[in-house]
Formats: sequence, C-alpha cells, structure tokens
Amino acid sequence: MTSDSLFHSFETFRQVFTDKLAALLEDPQLGSFILVLANAIYDEHIHERLRTRLARRFDKLSGELRQQLINGQHIGQPEDDLLVFLKLMATGLDNLQKLQFRRAGPWELQYNHIRAFRPPRMSNRVVTQLHAPFDPQAFHFNKPFLRKEILWEGELLGDHCRLLYNKFPFAPLHGLLVMEPDEKHPQYLGKFAHEHSWRLLEHLGATLSGCGFGYSARGAYSSVNHQHLQMYVGKTGGYPVEQPGWRHNGGDEPYPLACEVFDTIRESWHFIDHLHAENRSYNLLYRPGRLYVLPRAMQGSYSHADWTGGFAWAETAGAVTTFNESVFRQLTARDISHELEKLKCP
Repeated sequence: MTSDSLFHSFETFRQVFTDKLAALLEDPQLGSFILVLANAIYDEHIHERLRTRLARRFDKLSGELRQQLINGQHIGQPEDDLLVFLKLMATGLDNLQKLQFRRAGPWELQYNHIRAFRPPRMSNRVVTQLHAPFDPQAFHFNKPFLRKEILWEGELLGDHCRLLYNKFPFAPLHGLLVMEPDEKHPQYLGKFAHEHSWRLLEHLGATLSGCGFGYSARGAYSSVNHQHLQMYVGKTGGYPVEQPGWRHNGGDEPYPLACEVFDTIRESWHFIDHLHAENRSYNLLYRPGRLYVLPRAMQGSYSHADWTGGFAWAETAGAVTTFNESVFRQLTARDISHELEKLKCP
C-alpha cells in the first residue's frame, strides 16, 4: 500500500478498515478483541461479517481467562483491557444491546451500550489549566501494546501521521489521528498542528465523503494527554451544529452554546490562540474548508447531569451518546439544550 492509498476513496477506506479488523480478531490480546467487538457493534456491515467469529473468539478467550484465574496464574494483559473484558464476561455477549439512534428536536441521540465499559482515563478529572506537559506515565499512543491497533501509519502532506482505531467508536469508521507521534506533543493545539489539520482535511475530503475531525482540548473531556484528533468517515448529513438554521450558520435560531465558525486558517488560528491566552477550554469540529469552535467551561467547574459522563467534541456538536437505554428513550431536546447551556463560559 502506498503512503496514502487508504484514502483514495470511501470504498477503499471502508474495505481496509474492515479487513484489518478481521485480521486483528486472531490476536491473543484482550484489547484486540474489545476493539473489534466495539467497532462491529457500531457498524452493522462489519458485525454481519464477523458475528460468528466474534462469538467463537469470545468463548475461547473467556475460557482461557477463567482457567488462569482459577489456577492463580499471572495474566499478562493491560489492566484497562482486563477490566473491560471481565465486564463483558459478566454481561455476556448475547446481552450486549444493539446500537440505536433517534432524534430529539435538533439533536442526535445514540445508545451505545459497550461504551459504558470504557475506562475514564483523564476524562473524570477536575481540570483548571488548558496546558499541561506530556506525561509519559499516563496513557498515550506510543504504548507498545497499541501497535496492533494502528490502522495506518505514514506520511500525509509531508508530516508523519498515525491513524489508530477508536477502541470504543461513537462515529462512523472512527479513528484517532496522531501527528508526529514520536514527538510526544501534549493535548494542546499548536499553530502547525491546526494548519496541518485544516489542509489535511481539505485533502482527504476530496476523496472521502462525510469526513471530519473532532478535537477536545484539555479540560473539554479529552481522555488522553497525547495530542490527537478524532477522525470519522462516511457521516451523511453532518452534525447538528452544521445545520443552516443556527444563527452561527446564518439562520435565526441561537445555539445553546457559543459557537464561532471560520472559513480561513488564519482567522480560526487567531481565535484559538486567543482562547489559549485566556486559558479557556474548547471543542472543535473540522470540516473541509470550515471550522466550528465551541468555547466552553472546563470539566470539573460545573456539575453535569447524571445521564452523561461529560460533553466532549461530538456532544457540543449536537450528537449525544448514552449508555443506558431508559435514558436514551426518555431524554428530551430541552434536557440536551440545558446541558449545553451549562457549558457557557462566565
């Protein structure tokens, strides 16, 4: 595969995405199984192809782990993966609920049962500073056990990039894009990374339909301290924040949270740099030739509702993920708008 052949078309991207998941299912690590399962649950096409193999693999891994526990053997698996897999064993594969979607007014709602098992990492911390140095002891994308979770690695527009699968996806063909991974940049967007992200998405958007990048700054429910964007492909219709009726898009309806829209790299960077100077957190949605910037209160500075683990980039863009089916069915448009209003900066 040449350096960018993965990105030649939506069909190629989806095929490679699925084929590599199928191959990863043979890996003995629990984390590999969890990743394949979560991506299959999100995408019915992938699930249909791998359904039988997933069930067989789960039974085999469960039996091996159960025997290791009975024998008091050392279990050579990352703690996060072990805990998630034990939850899967307690739940049972057949009891995992299917992905469900619905609308609540202008908002998208997603019931994603398996994301309830996801480790919180740094997303449950109180954060007061937008910048913090890279912490090599915390979770980051250079961990050796993550090598198998890389979908693609190479050069894009002259920069070394790594695209990993999202282990618990909440968007179509969902990956984690890390630029210059070996440089160990913290989750603090610099001018070069912003400009490269803008140009890269314009480049990829020419061949990949429904492509975008999401970004959560530190304090905006980013869960990893290693600089990354969240890439998705094939989302038809865009996110609710992109709809023309909102005032920031030229319509009449005010968005519940402040939203600035930019059509140039220069103006968007000036605004982001201003947020940095004021130590204000934010979420971003990059679309080809356009950027939505949503300044917001830092996590821990307000009390979010019990039905959410906190609003990150997708939620501030209007797409809310829930882990409880009753909550999924009962949430109203007003509930979501009220939660967004909590994020307004003083």
